[in-house]
Amino acid sequence: MKPIYSPKNNPRVIIVQTLYGKYYNNDQKIVIPKHRFKKFIRDVVFGTIERNEIILVEIKKYLDTDININNQDKVFLIILKSAIYELLYKPKTSSKIIIKEYLNASNFFIEETKTKYLNALLDKISKGLRLSNE
Repeated sequence: MKPIYSPKNNPRVIIVQTLYGKYYNNDQKIVIPKHRFKKFIRDVVFGTIERNEIILVEIKKYLDTDININNQDKVFLIILKSAIYELLYKPKTSSKIIIKEYLNASNFFIEETKTKYLNALLDKISKGLRLSNE
């Protein structure tokens, strides 16, 4: 079921949209819209871009061997990358909150079956990245 709140209010929707524009049109200038979480959005967008290689290494550690990262949906990968960035570099934010927020954002971009797979994957990755129970 799609959420009833506006995607414009969800900072992670803005993050995904901004990263999608940048990753698939490298010449595109990154513009962060006015938002009460503008600093957070900017940090995650630029952090995800700057640490792309580190994030890809983490994704490859947790993806099943039969799944090729290059065959994944581009939006799915962007959601995964930005969530992993937060799991790695935003330790004050609970893993559960990060996962929940990206799943909510994913409802605007990907089908429900992919959202379920994203949930399982993020849960698996978060447990590996954050060894202590939150």
